This record gives sequence, C-alpha cells and structure tokens, in this order.
Amino acid sequence: MPKSIRDAYGEALRKYGVPTENVIVLDADLSGSTKSVLFAREAPDRFFNVGISENNMVAMAAGMSTCGKNVFVNTFTSFLTTIGACASKALISYGKLNVKLAGAYAGLSGAYDGPSHHSLEDIAIMRAMPNFTVFVASDEIMTDRITKYLAQEHVGPAYFRLSREAFPQIYSESDTFVPGGSKVLCEGKDAVVFSMGFMVSKALEAAKKLKAEGIEVTVVDLYSIKPLDRDTIVKYAKSTGAVVAAEEHNVIGGLTSAVSEVMLTEGAYAPLESVSMPDRHAETGKYSDLTKKFGFTAEAVEAAVKKAISRKGK
Repeated sequence: MPKSIRDAYGEALRKYGVPTENVIVLDADLSGSTKSVLFAREAPDRFFNVGISENNMVAMAAGMSTCGKNVFVNTFTSFLTTIGACASKALISYGKLNVKLAGAYAGLSGAYDGPSHHSLEDIAIMRAMPNFTVFVASDEIMTDRITKYLAQEHVGPAYFRLSREAFPQIYSESDTFVPGGSKVLCEGKDAVVFSMGFMVSKALEAAKKLKAEGIEVTVVDLYSIKPLDRDTIVKYAKSTGAVVAAEEHNVIGGLTSAVSEVMLTEGAYAPLESVSMPDRHAETGKYSDLTKKFGFTAEAVEAAVKKAISRKGK
C-alpha cells in the first residue's frame, strides 16, 4: 500500500531537514496531522509550535529567513493560503524570502471537517503571488523528491500542495523533479490530459480505458504549476488538437486557467475541457465519496476527452 502524502512529506522533512542545519520548521498546533512532528522529535531546537496563529506564523518564518534560515511553515492549506496570505504577500513574496509553505489537507482531503477545511482555491492564490514557486504532489515518491529539493537546493519563496490521502504510486525511485518541468506519463495522438495531484492517477486510469476503445491519449503530470512547462503544453495541444485539464481545484484560477493562458498566449488553439470543481463549495463527508460526487474520477476524464475530441475542427 502507498503511503499517505502527509506521511511521505513528514518522513521526507525529517530525512532531509534534520541534517540540513539551516532548516527551521514551524507548525500551528497541527504537527500530528501535518506530520512535521517527525522533524520535531529529532530536532526540537529547530521546531516551533506557534499555536493557532497562522498569519503570525508566516510572519515569524519571514523574520527567521532573514537570519539565513530555510523555514518550512506547516498547517492546513485552507488556513495557510488564506489567513496566512497577508504575510505571504507583504513579507515573503515582496522580500523574495527563503520560506516554504507546506499546505496540508489540500483539495477535499479535509473530508469530514467540511468546506471550512477544504481547499479548492489555493493554487489560484499562490500562483498569483510574485516570486513563489508552486509544486503539487501526485504520489509519495514525488513528495519525497520535492521536499528534498526544497530543503537542500531551492532558495526563495515556495508553496507545496500536499494531501491527507494516499495516492496510487506513479513514479519510481529513479525519477527526479525540477521546477518548470513536467512528466509525460504516456503518449497518444488523439488528445492530451494535463493533470496534477490526485487527478494524475485518474487521468492514467482513463487513458487505459480509452485505449481499449481505440482512443490514444497523452497524460502529462504538471507537478510544477509555477514555473509552468509551457513548451510541453504547447507541443501536445498542437499535436493532439484536443485538451483536458484535470485538477482537484476550483475551475477558476487553477490548472485549467494556467493551461488555457498558455494555449492562448502561445497560439496553441484547441478545444479545452476541464475536470475540476464547479465554482461552489463542497460538502462534509468521506473523501472517496466527495471525489466521486464532484466528478474527480476517471470516468469524468474519459467523458471530457471524448467531448474535446468531438469539438476538433469546430
């Protein structure tokens, strides 16, 4: 069984953060949930629980970073990217500071905690913050690799979208990830699905089913939302002529918007369908039930692919 994304993150933060002496970790009284507690147990002198004070926590991280520290800020995404947005903008973004915002329980993975804890707007918020790099984890191996990169290599503001849930394993131990890159997971001539996070595995599942019907689909994991792999988006939008964006996020401001912006500005014109959250809040419930109810499924991706293909040349 694959690890949950939160467990993979916590283990990676411990593995790469503890031996990296300038790494400092902050949490807002949720370290057991975000799994930053794994770092805290081994480096208690570099861990600070600031309590339920998200904007102050982000501001504290900004101050610490000016003393040469690489600061990881941990709490639920729904609070980190909203309550923490003021300090993120005014201090970290503006000052180009070395702070890593790790957004736990993103998308609908807050589940039974309900709409107040769901986060379907975080990509829209964080990709609009100047100087921020934005990553989205799609399995445990990617989570490990990106956490290592943020702890030991990257300097500057970054937002890392994480989940409470376990996602199917997509990558192998040999895979690497860089900002501005993407991963082409399978290639087909009829359509392309650009996906992120939880929806990457659903896109692959859909591609397998469509292949049995004679429809060949390219699946791309756009794990780096900012910077974005513009060349790959243009290449496959033009070569397939039918595009789907699949994301566990509001249809406004996330992956669908990012892909459409590239297609428009680069002249890569093609029908575009979106598998995303309509502009509304979700409900309280089990994660698997919520993802099915709101269409974050392989079946929804299949339908979107067929619709995009049907629109070719119109």
